[in-house]
Amino acid sequence: VCRLESLHECAEHIWHIRLAPEHDVTFRAGQYLQVVMSEQDKRPFSIANAPTRPGLELQIGATPGNAYPGQVLERLRTEGQLTVELPLGNAWLRDDSPRPILLIAGGTGYSYARALLQALIDSGNSRPVWLYWGVRHENQLYEGQEVQAWCNEVDFLHYVPVVQTPETGWSGRSGLVHEAVLQDFASLDQYDI
Repeated sequence: VCRLESLHECAEHIWHIRLAPEHDVTFRAGQYLQVVMSEQDKRPFSIANAPTRPGLELQIGATPGNAYPGQVLERLRTEGQLTVELPLGNAWLRDDSPRPILLIAGGTGYSYARALLQALIDSGNSRPVWLYWGVRHENQLYEGQEVQAWCNEVDFLHYVPVVQTPETGWSGRSGLVHEAVLQDFASLDQYDI
């Protein structure tokens, strides 16, 4: 069982959640948890923080009418807690590779990349890392300033935001995130992706 510490909308229809687990939890950066709505209804969400950071964080996209995440948010609001199962998944950060890292995220899929970035920063990583974060609209880069601050703190991180439908004044990359990656890298053979 995890108690709700905070719940705030960090961009339109994107919610940042901080949970305090009842007991110590062990997980690896990149793993996920399942919110137990019932024994037959378990809903997976990426853990959005590294295990070196306190508690558990989630970043959930919940547009009106989307019951899947909406019911989870409603339970948090009414009960102030969630039952979760973790750790789950095999897509965690591998420390034994010397290769540069390429992280490609779309929308709230950034939460997975965020956990990996925090773990790399906290570990004293020296491997080059590129984060390509693709969104439909610029305001969906809800933690872009945080990522930019990390780039200013560590020299290994390179951040490329990609907006699919940019508004007037957007000076960054536009289009689809995977196309931006393919434009920038002739080959992906030498990268951990």
